[in-house]
Amino acid sequence: MYKKIGLAIAFSPRIEALIAEAKRLVQIFDAELVLIHVGVKNPDLESKLEEIVTRQGLKQIPTKLIWKTGKPVKILLQACLEESVDLLILGALKKEGLLTYYLGSVARKIIRKAPCSVLTLIKPKIEMSAFSRVVINGTQLEVTPSVIASGLNFCKIVEAEQVHILNEIKLYGLQMATAGEGSEEDVSNTRRKLIQDEIEYVQQILNTLDKGNLRINIKVTAGKWSIELAKYCEIIDADLLIMGDNKDYSFIDRIFPHELENILENLPTNFLYIK
Repeated sequence: MYKKIGLAIAFSPRIEALIAEAKRLVQIFDAELVLIHVGVKNPDLESKLEEIVTRQGLKQIPTKLIWKTGKPVKILLQACLEESVDLLILGALKKEGLLTYYLGSVARKIIRKAPCSVLTLIKPKIEMSAFSRVVINGTQLEVTPSVIASGLNFCKIVEAEQVHILNEIKLYGLQMATAGEGSEEDVSNTRRKLIQDEIEYVQQILNTLDKGNLRINIKVTAGKWSIELAKYCEIIDADLLIMGDNKDYSFIDRIFPHELENILENLPTNFLYIK
């Protein structure tokens, strides 16, 4: 699935944990690793990175180090293109005084413009970690079938224990308001049909895919999907949220960038953005 994994590194307290996480994914996917640092090179930083690389055993796996100065977004995107990176790993920051994580403007631009998928880790660990409980956005968009397919493939490879696909009923309020002009039974029937339609939408996609031994749960929500995704991730204590890039927006999908922004502003868990 991923043959070349890039890691954007900065000399923060979490650098070794991020490198350890990247190494595990490289081994799982049997991939090559590209370490990318944007900044001025000096002997002290070179020595520190060499110690971490040695301690984490990166010399035993195919690893390339790119060290350049310039504008972070431009350099990282250029490196991904030149090295044919399939997956770029970033770290997220914790808001001071709050139990939430967010991405700064640089990371957001990278996610939007990256030529590859982007994995954001909010709590990287040096010791063993896993993606056991995964939530996939199943909201009806042009990209959703491929996101579910790629998401399930990822889940199979990392051996996820539970996969939850969350689907939003679009224009729920409007549709229910129209149904409200009828009897109570009409309203109830409309609600059941809307829910069933969304379940069938996801199920039809799943019927075309190899699901392996994954345990998959389909959940339908009537609320704003960015809020519902974050809420559901917190409820089940998810290890990973998977969404995808919808490049060709229909009229109704133009709110998608704003929904994505809501997710990036307050990350509920680790975040994989598939392209």
